[in-house]
Amino acid sequence: MFHALGKRLLFSYLGVTIAIWIASTISVYHFLSYNLYKKIDNEILLLAKAAAHNLLGIKTDKKAINTKIPRIVDDDDDGDLDIPWQYLHENRQGVEWFDANGQLLAKAGNHISKMPFIAKFDISQKNKIRSITIPVYPHGLSGKDKKLQGYVRVSESTEDLEAELERLLGGFEWGGLIVVILSSLGGWWLTRQSLQPIEQSFQKLKQFTADASHELRSPLTVVKTSVEVMMNHPERIHPADVNKLAAIASATNQMSRLVEDLLLLARTDTTTTTPIIQWLSIPLDELLEDLVESLEPQAATKKIHLKSEISAEVFIKGDALQLKRLFSNLLQNAIDYTPNGGTVTVSLVKLERLVTINIKDTGIGIAAEHIPLIFNRFWREDKARTQREGGLGLGLAIAEAIAKTHGGDITVSSEVGVGSCFGVSLPLSCEFNS
Repeated sequence: MFHALGKRLLFSYLGVTIAIWIASTISVYHFLSYNLYKKIDNEILLLAKAAAHNLLGIKTDKKAINTKIPRIVDDDDDGDLDIPWQYLHENRQGVEWFDANGQLLAKAGNHISKMPFIAKFDISQKNKIRSITIPVYPHGLSGKDKKLQGYVRVSESTEDLEAELERLLGGFEWGGLIVVILSSLGGWWLTRQSLQPIEQSFQKLKQFTADASHELRSPLTVVKTSVEVMMNHPERIHPADVNKLAAIASATNQMSRLVEDLLLLARTDTTTTTPIIQWLSIPLDELLEDLVESLEPQAATKKIHLKSEISAEVFIKGDALQLKRLFSNLLQNAIDYTPNGGTVTVSLVKLERLVTINIKDTGIGIAAEHIPLIFNRFWREDKARTQREGGLGLGLAIAEAIAKTHGGDITVSSEVGVGSCFGVSLPLSCEFNS
């Protein structure tokens, strides 16, 4: 139980840690990306405003297009307008000048945007080139009373920036892996530390339950014996006290059953398996047939059809009394929670190394959300309480404990209003497994 609880706590802790790491990574990455791109936008906007002062000179000098002048440097004779700006930022930028109609007048630099020209203020990104386009008015002023002179578009390569962002993302991934590993180790240690006092308290509680149950046996035996002696001599009992003695006897019997159940659970808690040398080979098919036969009168009073589909001869090693208790609890539940006129079926399937006993009923069924809880001690569904009085909620817990003690397991399938099926799987006895 504590192992499963520890795993749930550890996975919950890791889930929260990973979620925080992912959210932090995304936030930091987008924050840095936004600011770095914002920095580029500011740089190319500043360059565009500086380049806007050259637009008028380029337009008035018609030879700038036809004869490739004016130039500051033109060693490559490539037809581009060479100006000092193209050497800024290690040739990662490019400048283009357009007239008011969007016709290209001149260009400079190595990184020229390949996107179609848009005649408006615009920031765009394509093929790792970031561009900004601004309109140009006389003296850099804009307004309705100013005539548009043209446009300037400045582009800058974002290859280096994107490479840095990719390396940053890779660093986050490796960092996240380290965080998960360290969080797993730390979470495991914290889980163990947090569960240790709870586990110790639980062990003390179980020990107290076992000790208290053991100590209660003697006084309960005295009370039970005294009541039985008194009821065996009715002539000595005042008529007004008969019902009181009957109530005392009933309560005493109920307390005795509770004590015995708690002692059985305490013993199964302290030892997971009974030593094999103390076990005998038991004919399981005969044990089940005897149980069905003993419960037939009880089923008949509710007009329940109790069917036995046991044909194979099966031997298992175990404690006959405990196994009888296991299947008696399951059969008793099936009869108690099946309405009048229903059916309870006991079947046996023999496999190579296992035998599975299925106890199927047409009872009230169990809701899906309650199935994981039915083996908890003292747990009873509200609907079930109305069907059966006097139960203590320990029957299924005892059945599961006995099955595990014998190296087996119990599975449950159920549907509300249709019925339930409890399957008990137990290992076959080796000398009879043929």
